[in-house]
Amino acid sequence: MILRILNLVVIVALVMAAAYVYRIKFDSTVQAERLAKIRSEVRRERDSIAALRAEWGELDNPARIEALAKRYLQLKPVAPPQFNSLDQLPDRPPQFIKPDSEDPIGVMIENLEEPDTVTGSVAAPATAPSETAGEAGAQVPANADR
Repeated sequence: MILRILNLVVIVALVMAAAYVYRIKFDSTVQAERLAKIRSEVRRERDSIAALRAEWGELDNPARIEALAKRYLQLKPVAPPQFNSLDQLPDRPPQFIKPDSEDPIGVMIENLEEPDTVTGSVAAPATAPSETAGEAGAQVPANADR
C-alpha cells in the first residue's frame, strides 16, 4: 500500500513537472515571437532611416540647390566693385534709443531712414519724376541732431 501511494506521488510529481516544463516552453515561444517581431520592426525602422538619409542627401545636394537657385532666384554674380575696404565704410548710425523710452523698438522703427547707397541685394529706390537731385539732398532727417 505504501508503495502504491509512493508511485502515485511520483506520477503526480512527474505530471506537475511536465506541466511546468510545458509552461516554460510556451512562455519562451511567446518571447521568441515577440523578439522576432521587435527585430523586424527595428529592421523596418533602419530601412526607413536609410531611405530618409538617402533622400536628405539628394535634397541637400549642392548641385540641386544651385539649379533651384538659378531657376527661382534672380541672383547676379558678385562683382569685385561690391567689396570695399574697412576705411571706406560709412560711419556708424546714431543711437536711436532713448534711455528713458518705454518702447525702444518703436522709437527705432519711427526713426528709420531709407538707405542712400545701393548694394547688390537692395534695389535702387524709385524716384518721383518731379523730385530732383537738389530737392532730395535738401531733406534733413528728423533725428539729425541726436
